[in-house]
Amino acid sequence: MQTKTSILPRELHRLIAAGHPAELLDVRTPAEFASAHVPGATLVPLDELDVAGFLNQRGPDAPPLYVLCQSGGRALRAIEKFRRASFHACVLVEGGTQAWMDAGLPVNRGESKVLPLMRQVQIAVGLVSAVGAALALGVDPRFALISLVMGCGLLFAGVTGFCGLARVLAKMPWNRTGKSTSCCAD
Repeated sequence: MQTKTSILPRELHRLIAAGHPAELLDVRTPAEFASAHVPGATLVPLDELDVAGFLNQRGPDAPPLYVLCQSGGRALRAIEKFRRASFHACVLVEGGTQAWMDAGLPVNRGESKVLPLMRQVQIAVGLVSAVGAALALGVDPRFALISLVMGCGLLFAGVTGFCGLARVLAKMPWNRTGKSTSCCAD
């Protein structure tokens, strides 16, 4: 039987509600997960994902692995890690947790007050770009290079799907919780 490569949140929810076996893997940061997550999802942040170790914990008859993040980018990178390890039974949850919530499906909400990672990126890029522009106008035109670099970084992230700033911000203390990996089956 050919495994699907992606699934819409509503379709996955119907499968789970109908009793079909499914394992959900959330690869967001602990703070994002604590804020809101799909019931039954297991947290393994992308930067901590040890594919070999994860696969060793799964039995040979384990259900399909549904991978999600906030909107899909990190989940795709996680799925690529699994494919490089010759594991192809991963299914992307299209649109991630955000699409799940937008569809009005149930989520477990926590107490995290941390902004989503991409909003943190937007704030950081906006702040640094504005400071660079102000310095270029008031101090020295060469400070315009700061805004240019930030703009090029956004362009690169948009074209490639890789955002170095997001990876750095994901490692910041406010994006971590006491436990690096947790399993929530509620």
